[in-house]
Order: sequence, then C-alpha cells, then structure tokens
Amino acid sequence: MTDSTWDPAQYLRHAGHRARPFTDLLARVPDPPADPARPLRVADLGCGPGNVTAVLADRWPAARITGYDHSEQMLAEAQAYAGAHLDFAHADLTTWTPAETYDVIVSNAALQWVPGHLDAFPAWLDGLAPGGAFAFQVPHNIDAPLHALMRELGDTPRWKNRLAHVLRHEDSVHAPAVYLDRLARLGCETDVWTTTYHHVLQGEDPVLDWVKGTGLRPVLTALADDPDSREAFTAEYRDLLRKAYPPHDYGTILPFRRLFAVARKGA
Repeated sequence: MTDSTWDPAQYLRHAGHRARPFTDLLARVPDPPADPARPLRVADLGCGPGNVTAVLADRWPAARITGYDHSEQMLAEAQAYAGAHLDFAHADLTTWTPAETYDVIVSNAALQWVPGHLDAFPAWLDGLAPGGAFAFQVPHNIDAPLHALMRELGDTPRWKNRLAHVLRHEDSVHAPAVYLDRLARLGCETDVWTTTYHHVLQGEDPVLDWVKGTGLRPVLTALADDPDSREAFTAEYRDLLRKAYPPHDYGTILPFRRLFAVARKGA
C-alpha cells in the first residue's frame, strides 16, 4: 500500500458522507451460511479509523470481526471501537493473505491504494468459506477534477520531480467489467455497479478539506519536510478547485462516483 501519513481526524471530518457508500454496499451483501461449530468470521481490509468496521458488528453481532490496516495512526484511532468480538491488526494489503477461513471479507475505499489488487483476489477467495462473500467499494472518479487537477499540477515543472511518482493514476481502479470478469472467472456469483453521489459540502474550501483526508495524503506526506512547498502546492491546488467546484448558497456540490462489487463464493 502507499506509504502515506494518514490523519484520522481529517478523514473523519466528512465521516457521514464517506460512510454512506459502505452502508449501501453492506445492504447488498448476503448473510453467509451459518456454521454451528464456530462463529462467523469477518475481515475488513483497510479499516481506517474503525468507524465503518463497527457497522459490521451491528450487522453480525455474534461474529468475530478483525479490521486490518497499514496505518498505525488509523489503527490507534480504531482501538476505540475494539471489544470482545471486534479487534484490529496491522496488515499490508499488498501481501496480506487469510491465515484462517473467513465468511465475509469486505473492503471500503482502500483497494485503490493497493497496486495489483486484482492479483490478490484468488488468495483472498481461497480463504473464504463456501457460500461466503467478498465485497468492496472504491472511488471510480480518477478522471474527476479533484484528481485530474492534482495530477496536472503535479506534472508542472515546479512539482514534477517531487510528486509525479506519488500521485494515483488511471490504473489504480479498473473498469467495472474488469472486476466482474475477474470475479466471475474465479467462480463467484458477482454483482458490480457504480453510483454517483452528489455530496453537498459546507464550509470554506470544502472540496480541498475533503481531499486532504484522502487523495492529497501522498502529496502532503512527500512534502512534509518542506512546509513552504507544502503550503505553496496546497494553495495552487485550492485555487484550481475553487473554479472547478464553485460554492452555492446551500453549499458546494462534490459529485463522487464509486464502484461496488459483491462476489459470493460458490457453495
């Protein structure tokens, strides 16, 4: 996964908007077959600060649930949700494979940070019990202004040498048909769809505030040792976002397309 320094407080500033896609995903995840010999086992890959992992405990209160994340900052925040059936552990999703059998494996807005994640699907599905579900959602808007403008700015002479290698590019998320084909060929009954949310954000420069918690993190990390440059890039990017996402009396609209997949392993 990308080596960025994550800020849980910044990420959670838009927690309601960010959690809604996970709720929509979870509504389409079927209950796995019950095994009277053991409790359900659930993994959340890229659990972040743990707030949506806790939603899994509401859905399956008797299950043993583990949230995995690469960020120590996020895991520290997530510990507030830990309990008898819910825990958190460090994992790099570029190398993680199930060490036990899971009934449900979910991932919320994390796989876009995992290069080659399609190649991980066979091992993850091998760790899934028959009839179990693998479900994820990822941003599907790499062509949207908030990403395109960041890449264009990062590719200018002032920033190219320092930032070109840290920005997400078009291949970080694949087309819906690619995920459908890969999961179907692995023997899963698969449902893939996209949804565009129109978030109405409040406050000054709310789109910049949003992206500071996610897509801008690699830039902020790369420039962390140079506060002046970090501030200069942020100011240039802010001005571009103001033109792309003008405010209205009721707030600023951020259209945000997401891709969802639910794959049920054959029984």
